[in-house]
Amino acid sequence: MSDEAAEVERDGGRPRPRKAPTAFRTISEVADDLQIPQHVLRFWETKFPQLKPLKRGGGRRYYRPEDIALLKRISDLLYTQGYTIKGVQRLLREGGIEEAGASPELPLGDPERDEAEGAEDALREALDALERLAHELRALAARA
Repeated sequence: MSDEAAEVERDGGRPRPRKAPTAFRTISEVADDLQIPQHVLRFWETKFPQLKPLKRGGGRRYYRPEDIALLKRISDLLYTQGYTIKGVQRLLREGGIEEAGASPELPLGDPERDEAEGAEDALREALDALERLAHELRALAARA
């Protein structure tokens, strides 16, 4: 299907004029382009403070090109690279993602596995501490 046909089909049969690359986009346009439901985009606004579309009267959102680039990067990290929302938040906070899309390289390693290994290490340390305490308690009980 040609781009023109897609534009006509998406807009219920009426041709929609093409926007300049620097033009602002509505949430429906962004959702269609990224193939992400509108409610997910609104949810991401609550999770990623870097994402701030302009809001006009009635709360209508207008996404700038930088917002769209950030949304594409978030989508890639979540859906393609397997990061969690917390992992993407940390990358954004720590500057792991410069301007959205400017840094195509991702940190080495599997973020899910890294988080799981950190949790395993913490559990091992806690278990070791409990085993030391249990050993000390047995020793005290044997003396009594």
